[in-house]
Amino acid sequence: MALTPSSMLDLQTPAIPFELPDVVSGNVLNLASLSSGKRGTLIMFICNHCPYVKHVQPELVRLANDYLPKDIAFVAISANDVDNYPEDSPELMLEEAKKWNYPFPYLYDETQAVAKAYKAACTPDFYLFNSDMALVYRGELDGSRPGNEVPLTGSSLREALDNLLAGVPISEHQNPSIGCSIKWKY
Repeated sequence: MALTPSSMLDLQTPAIPFELPDVVSGNVLNLASLSSGKRGTLIMFICNHCPYVKHVQPELVRLANDYLPKDIAFVAISANDVDNYPEDSPELMLEEAKKWNYPFPYLYDETQAVAKAYKAACTPDFYLFNSDMALVYRGELDGSRPGNEVPLTGSSLREALDNLLAGVPISEHQNPSIGCSIKWKY
């Protein structure tokens, strides 16, 4: 596990369209259909095997259940190289989504083109877009990490979501997410 921070894509970067298969529904989904008419869209790069993702999974589910009713779209994407990390295969992604009862689509980025377009660096990596699909937050879920005894609350991301919904500016001082590096194909 290579500890890696977010690349911190520039704020106001427009969301990059994508079309990827959802391992849960079996349908191919695109960003436009996922975010259409929403007040914001959260794109999360996650995977099955990363201990940092495993640590935050309960909060990802709570967060989605809290903000989906407030018209925030959620989507998770896994882009890891499944040849070298078979625990991140689409079949096991489906099992993980069912185990945790993910209330959001879990998409498979086999070519890694979407992860590269977003400059995703780690799992988990979070990107919050406003209703105009401009990036307003990228960074950590909160200060909790495996073993650091900081409570898992989602406080950093929740503050950004609450500010977005209230029409309050989101602070540009944002801490990067930290986790396992995305497992790139070579």
